[in-house]
Amino acid sequence: MGAWLLLPAMLYYLAGMKIYVKLHQNSPILVCMDSHRASEETVDPTYLWIGPNEKMLTGNKQFNITETGTLIVKDFLELLSGLYTCTLSYKTIKAETQEETIEKKRYDFMVFAYREPDYSYQMAVRFTTKSCVGTYNNQLFRLLRKILNNLISDLSCHVIEASYKCHVVEIPENDLMHELFIAFQVNPFAPGWRDACGGSVDCEDVTNQNILKARDRIEEFFRSQASISSHRFNKTVPAIHFVDHSFHVVRIDSCRPGFGKNEGLHSNCASCCVVCSPGTFSPDVDVTCQICISVHIYGAKSCP
Repeated sequence: MGAWLLLPAMLYYLAGMKIYVKLHQNSPILVCMDSHRASEETVDPTYLWIGPNEKMLTGNKQFNITETGTLIVKDFLELLSGLYTCTLSYKTIKAETQEETIEKKRYDFMVFAYREPDYSYQMAVRFTTKSCVGTYNNQLFRLLRKILNNLISDLSCHVIEASYKCHVVEIPENDLMHELFIAFQVNPFAPGWRDACGGSVDCEDVTNQNILKARDRIEEFFRSQASISSHRFNKTVPAIHFVDHSFHVVRIDSCRPGFGKNEGLHSNCASCCVVCSPGTFSPDVDVTCQICISVHIYGAKSCP
């Protein structure tokens, strides 16, 4: 993640910087002071924190403000995103006259909720076949899909959008070959996938771990695969062979509704799914927030 993807245990004098807080986690410690002021004596300091929608952050247990003016936002949610402003008031006292002057400084923090993207994997593989005509190619395709689903079912993952085409391939210094070009996506949301979350509110952490395991299992399957015809599930499939080094895999990221990626706006959290800002929304599992001028909140899932 980027340099300002912040951890809760850290102190930040980074007023004016964008700060990203993972959904349902506590924010980092925001300090109502810059590093220069923190290195000097401050007399009779008072602190006034204003949150999104210009609301004073008092009388709410979700906002932990200390006597020294630091702020932690607990259990950060989409609607807590926005501008946080702290005004520091303090006195300067002339030694000769004891004359007091009240000084004020304002510090702004733009804070955004984010969540990890949901991973899925687009995969492609090739098999030689004796002909592009015949039912055995479809048998192979169905058998392969069944094998892969059995391989990853305990991870609440499944194969979706599977398809194949048969092509004639001319290979240098060899005869023409018939090959099946098979493509499919491995998805972590098989029926019952929520049961694997174990009550976790950040279930993408669980599903992403599962999909990584599924990817590794499938890679190992094709790495060791010499001929699918010998598999015990189906003895009627003729000799159809895996094409060495034909396995390819690409990760696909998606964001939950109300979140999206925007490398230009959130360059320091480019791989994050960041909450959609006012004026935008995301209704599905796309990776971008769409324009909607009638949206006035963070995390909108529809355009009124």
